[in-house]
Amino acid sequence: MAQRAPKNLGSAGQRLWKGICSDYELRPDELAVLESACREADLIQRLEDALKDVPLIVKGSMGQEVASPLVTEIRQHRSTQASLLKQLKIPDLEEEESDDTGTVRKLTRSEVGRKAANARWGKR
Repeated sequence: MAQRAPKNLGSAGQRLWKGICSDYELRPDELAVLESACREADLIQRLEDALKDVPLIVKGSMGQEVASPLVTEIRQHRSTQASLLKQLKIPDLEEEESDDTGTVRKLTRSEVGRKAANARWGKR
């Protein structure tokens, strides 16, 4: 059963939440990490939207050309989001599988989810 998204998530955060919670069942501590990652996604989206209206290169304190502070902020928030998502230890989803005869077939979404759940929880 997919967990209900936290209140006040923006569209980027909701997409991330649904994308993960539709395939994985997370513990409460993992849900807290995911919520932080979703809020980072929303903040990144807001910063990227703001960057659309300003130049990428601005004048620094000594008159030199430097990257807009928004570029630096986006990079830092992407790094933070990546660190949060890494804490979830979600395995990569494989969408193809070969059987004993070597025939490769595409896995259904539920098979991909089951395989991921087994990879994640099977050794506990």
